[in-house]
Amino acid sequence: MLSTPFIERHQLWSPAQRDAADEVIAQVRERDLRQVRISWGDQHGILRGKTLEVDHFVSVMKNGKDFQTATLIFDTTNNPVVPPFGANALGDPRMTGLPDGVLVPDPGTFTILPWLDRTGWILSNLHYRTGERVPFDTRGVLQAQLDALEGDGYGYVAGVELEFYVTRLVDPKLSFEDSGHPPTPPEVMAVSHGFQYLTENRGDEIDGILSILRDNVVALGLPLSTVEDEWGPGQCEFTFEPLPGLGAADCTILVRSAIKQLCRRHGYHATFMSRPALANAFSSGWHLHQSLSSAQEVNCFAGADGELLSDTAKHYMGGLLEHAFASSVLTNPTINGYKRFRPDSFAPDRVAWAEENRGAMIRVAGARGDANTDLENRVGEPAANPYLYLASQIAAGRDGLRRQVDPGPSADEPYLVDAPTLPHSLEAAIEHFSDSALFRREFGDAFVDYLSMIKRHEVSRFHAAVTDWEQREYFEVY
Repeated sequence: MLSTPFIERHQLWSPAQRDAADEVIAQVRERDLRQVRISWGDQHGILRGKTLEVDHFVSVMKNGKDFQTATLIFDTTNNPVVPPFGANALGDPRMTGLPDGVLVPDPGTFTILPWLDRTGWILSNLHYRTGERVPFDTRGVLQAQLDALEGDGYGYVAGVELEFYVTRLVDPKLSFEDSGHPPTPPEVMAVSHGFQYLTENRGDEIDGILSILRDNVVALGLPLSTVEDEWGPGQCEFTFEPLPGLGAADCTILVRSAIKQLCRRHGYHATFMSRPALANAFSSGWHLHQSLSSAQEVNCFAGADGELLSDTAKHYMGGLLEHAFASSVLTNPTINGYKRFRPDSFAPDRVAWAEENRGAMIRVAGARGDANTDLENRVGEPAANPYLYLASQIAAGRDGLRRQVDPGPSADEPYLVDAPTLPHSLEAAIEHFSDSALFRREFGDAFVDYLSMIKRHEVSRFHAAVTDWEQREYFEVY
């Protein structure tokens, strides 16, 4: 426990957050909640945290909650990337010995989890005990970019479209023999046949679980727009109304966790893995619609006088394209995500933009004279850390604005245009990110070196593993 009030001592809340905190505590009492989950999005965009008794939660709202910084040294399957207690192991001497950090809850994120009995939920940021933000806290990375963008005179608006698979759980593989590091994946079966795309009948076949997901997502207060039947067997898409930047990222990290929890509770398994190793599976993506707003909340991307895009939109898009390689670790952070970049697949395979063309990396969604015109980046995988995905876009777009980068001509045939192809592997993407002067300037050397180290460790484990392909290729013939 902290010895003195943490938040009050360091003044880490805004006046609006202080007011919201009082309302949260009042709501907890009025709703007679029995517990509250305090959550933090780690480096992979996975929620970690603790479940607090109500009286303790009220104290935590004032003082913060001690939390293990050891979680920062793990790759995707909780394999330690560095010796746990080495000096300056993560490039920040404050991390030596992996001391406790402090989770500072954000009162504006409080909600009630409708699938649990009288249980609240709140997001937090990770700080050192001194009050300094831990530089590896990805929500803080996004907040810093939003603050910088606001200093440039803009707000950021994002619309999220998430694709994922719902499968029926056959065998969760819970034996001790299956509890490896990582564990054996569950055995699943399809919930419906696919390849009818947006048909009402296919969606109706799995309405039982989709209605559960829909009702709970709406009960969370998230601005769900559509529930859609996608291409593969049991592949679905949820889309959301536009939200301000931090709200869009918070929405994404919560809805992914909610969908996985709800599916598991009802005998299903949901995955946001981009290209699961399932027969006839089709890759899933995360399409991110984005625009900038003025102080008067006017869309700064809409063109005028017959133009498709404003100069602001063109330069912003120029930045997205120019930094697409360096951004790839943030938009596609898994080895699996790069298997999605295939020609004629509704996923991009090169760095190009086009008007209303779903084969391009950047699709201009809208028309001349349309006040709601935005840029849809189709490059992301649904497993991406939402804070880093959005932060990469803002940093790249701001650089495009600052330098007035020309995006070049529209690619009417995105899979045939003479344009650089996207990185073919996470290994290649890491080097572009690590060498990026932009991200070192915007995110800091410590963060770039840290994330590059985490991802290199993941790649090294992959190369050390003997794959099914190798076994088939060599075991008998040699």
